[in-house]
Order: sequence, then structure tokens, then C-alpha cells
Amino acid sequence: MSQKKSVVTLCVLLLCLYSVQVCSQRRADENPPIAPTDAPRLVVGIVVDQMRYDYLTRFWNHFGDEGFKRLVGDGFLARNNHFNYVPTYTAPGHASIYTGTTPSGHGIIGNNWFDKENGKEIYCVTDTTMTSVGTVTTAGQVSPFRLESSTLTDQLRLHTQMRGKVVAIAIKDRASVLPGGHMANAAYWFQGGSEGHWISSSYYMDKLPAWVTDYNASGKVNQYRRPWDTADKIDTYLESGPDDSPFEGTFNGKDKPTFPYDLPLLWDSNGQYDLLKETPYGNSLTTDFALLAMDKEALGKDDIPDFLAISYSSTDYIGHRFGVSSKEVEDAYVRLDGELARLLKALDKQVGEGQYTLFLTADHGAMRPSGELKQKKISSGDEEALVRRNEFRDFVAYTYGTYDIIQNISNHQIFLNHRLLENLDLSPREVEDKIATELIKYEGIGRVYTAYQMQGEQYNRGIPYLLQNGYNQKRSGDILWVPSPGFSDYGATGSQHGSPYQYDTHVPLIFYGRGIRTGSTLLRTEIPDIAPTVSVLLGMEFPNAATGEPIAEALK
Repeated sequence: MSQKKSVVTLCVLLLCLYSVQVCSQRRADENPPIAPTDAPRLVVGIVVDQMRYDYLTRFWNHFGDEGFKRLVGDGFLARNNHFNYVPTYTAPGHASIYTGTTPSGHGIIGNNWFDKENGKEIYCVTDTTMTSVGTVTTAGQVSPFRLESSTLTDQLRLHTQMRGKVVAIAIKDRASVLPGGHMANAAYWFQGGSEGHWISSSYYMDKLPAWVTDYNASGKVNQYRRPWDTADKIDTYLESGPDDSPFEGTFNGKDKPTFPYDLPLLWDSNGQYDLLKETPYGNSLTTDFALLAMDKEALGKDDIPDFLAISYSSTDYIGHRFGVSSKEVEDAYVRLDGELARLLKALDKQVGEGQYTLFLTADHGAMRPSGELKQKKISSGDEEALVRRNEFRDFVAYTYGTYDIIQNISNHQIFLNHRLLENLDLSPREVEDKIATELIKYEGIGRVYTAYQMQGEQYNRGIPYLLQNGYNQKRSGDILWVPSPGFSDYGATGSQHGSPYQYDTHVPLIFYGRGIRTGSTLLRTEIPDIAPTVSVLLGMEFPNAATGEPIAEALK
């Protein structure tokens, strides 16, 4: 090779090496390594009970600049976020958000369900081996022992060698216990009735911390024992229907579902402090207590990440009583916007702006009352409960000689008495198929599937996919059905949820704060994606049964 060619070759090689070095440096600059110190000091998980996605858009013009608008404007909004299973209830919703999987994996198949082992219905978090803390009632006999997988909060405790704190707070016990996971430092919920106290369980502590006892003794909760009127002028609530609607329920002692609501006058006939749960003041109580917990427990005060799980439950109580189109629901969200602004302001002050990460989502959506839909000429109706259908009972008794082969009907599932089937020499699969064929004939029932289909087939889309994700082989029933769109067995007034339809599955998802990119996506995201996304941000292992995927677009 000539000396000239050698020089040219050497120059080319040096140029290539330089280009590689420059490109590598550029990639390093664009994607710097994530060090432990890049993790937020505090993660705040917010679940708004019964928040449809369109509540964010419908009520937008009534929101201030420091609540929902701040989260959306400076955070990351997933516009096409859905639950990927049924049933869409509170307990499965909270469990799925925090485990990163569905009821098929975490085992929380409803708020209540029929326990096939002991032959009776159970509540998701009841644990009679525990004792109440902070109340003389049994309201504290709860624990997360029925939750079959680890949670995002569990993984944080493991990742930090138990040094990172986890505190969970909600009006509802299940909305606190399930997000708190198996290793929470504390979980608190509100005991109404004549008490009006925040309480806990011996699962977490032997007695309430002094700051909780002091708060309960202070009587500060009584500041909310006052009339409930709209935050803005009621004639500006154009996003809702009329204030007096036949599709709304109301409180005992009040003839019409109309503002204002004189809580002192309605107090004794509506469960005393339980009444606060069904007003926006329940959400205000939750914020009050969460801010106090953040201060007294010194959450987010060092470089070891802590977690504060908050669930705003009152929106669900209000929705069930008054319905999707009510001015009461609109006012609840206008006021919730103020609570979020108050929370963010405190986080900026106590933890530091840019030092915390927050996500906000919902545990399910809500359906408009079927009567309202029918009035507006949309197909709808009442899905009469099967246990009250003489037609169904007669069919079973005539076909099999006894109705006793049906052990339980709940959560849109039928549980067969397998011991009796065996004694009668009946094939479970044939019985499932025959009952399913009968059920699909009934008005208001849209789809019917059997346990054999759930266990033997692999569905990748549509309603059977959602059903399969919600089906737990150990706990679910033998025949499963879903109502037709717009049908409900809830009653004539208020909102219901639990179905696989968009009004129940489409909910907001917002990420905000440290490590979060500003923007939005229309790509489909699913509830189990939340826990893996936060796990990546914290640099830790996913919950052990997680099936979701990190939402890469949301992360810097």
C-alpha cells in the first residue's frame, strides 16, 4: 500500500472513531444514567373514586389554575386510559392500580364475593383475627391478607430495606388498606356514625399515634357540620342537568335532591358523621388528614423515597346517590379541584417543588341512570337480578329437579354446588353450557361465558378479554355474564358501575412532578401500567405479579 493510501486510510479510521465517540457522548447526554438520587423523595398516589374521564373535560372551565389544570399543564396526561378487566369496582380498582395486575393475578375479584371454601359471602378486607384501633366497633377488624400479590408500596418498602415509609389514607377502609399493601407503616380510614374519628387496625399498630389521637380529640371534623351549597353560582353549572331531577336520590328528611343541603338538620336521620362521606366535605377531611400525616410522619424529608397513598372516596358516595348528570357531582369536582390545589401547595412547601412525583387516576367510572338514558332515547333498562327471576328459578328446578345446584349468585356470577352436581351425576361443563344458553335469552343480559371458556380459551380483545382478566380461577364463579350496554340492576336513581363498557373503564391518568415529561398521549394505556411506570421511576423491582408495562412516553 502506498504511503498516500495509508495516510487516507488512517484519516478515515480516525474520523470514524471520532464520530462514534461524538454519537456515544450525544446519546449519553440525551439519556443520562439514572442514579438513586434521581428518585423522588415522595410519591403521592391519588385515586378519585368513580371519576369518569369526561369529568376532567366537562368541568374544565370551572377548575382553577392550581389543581387539575396544573397537573395536566405541567404533567403527562394519558387520554386513552382504561381498565382492562371487569368487574370495575372499588376494591379491584385500587388493588389493580397498586399491584400492576388484574383480579386474575391479585385475587380481589370484588368488594364482596362468595367464598367457595367456606360457603359464605365475604368482604374484601375483613379479618376477624385483627382488633380495631381507635374505635370500640369492629370497623378496624381488617387487613390486606386476601390480596395475593405484592403492591407498588410493598416493593418500595423492600427496595429501601423498610426505611421508606408508606402511609395510606381514605374515607373507605378498602381504599386505604389495599393501596397500603402488606407492609404499610400505617393505613387510616374514617369511622362515621356518632364517632367521626380516623381509625386503623392492629395489623398496623397497637394504638394510634399521639398526633392522630390529638386530631380526633380536637373536634376539627365538626367544622364541616355545616350546610352544603354550590361552590360557584348554581346557574353557571351548565355542564349538568336540572337540579331537581327524577333520576337523583336524596337524603333522608329532604323531599327533593336540590341545593342547599342543611347538614345540621339532616344529621341524625343520615348517620351523623356518615353524612359527611356523601358530601364534598369528606374529601376536605381526607386532605386535612393527609397533610397532617405528611407533616407528622416527616414524609419526603430525606433522600429515601416515601409513599403517601390518598383515595378521595366521597365522589363515589355522591355519584351513587345523585348520578352522573347531577349538579351535586359537578360541585364535588369543582371542590375537589380546590383540594388538589391545597395538596400541591403543601407538597411544594413541605417536600419541595421538583422533589416529589404524583399520579392521579380513578378506580372506575360510572354509568348514567338507565331512566335518564331511556328518556334520551338510548337503549337502556333495568337488569333485574337473577335471584328474583322466577323464570330462571323455574328453569333450573325443572331441568335438574332442584334449584339447590345453584349455590350463590353475586357480582354477575353464578356459583354451582359442585358436591351436589357430583351426587346427581351431572357434568359441570354441561350444566354451565345449558345455564349459559338459558341466560342469554333474557333482556338486559348481553354476554354469557362459562368457567370452562375462561380457563380453556385465550382471549386477546373485546369483552371476553376483560372478563378473563377479571377471572380468578380459585375465587370466581362458574357462569359469568355482563349486562347489555346501558342496563343496570342498581335502581332508578343515581349512578352504578361494574361493567366492561367505556363509561366504566375510561378514566383519567395523570403523572406529575419529578422524572415526568410534560405532554400527553392518545395511545391506549391500561390501569396495570401505573405500578410498573412508578417502579421504573424509583429504580426498583415491579410488584411480583405485575402484567402491565411502563408508560415510556411519560418518563423523562
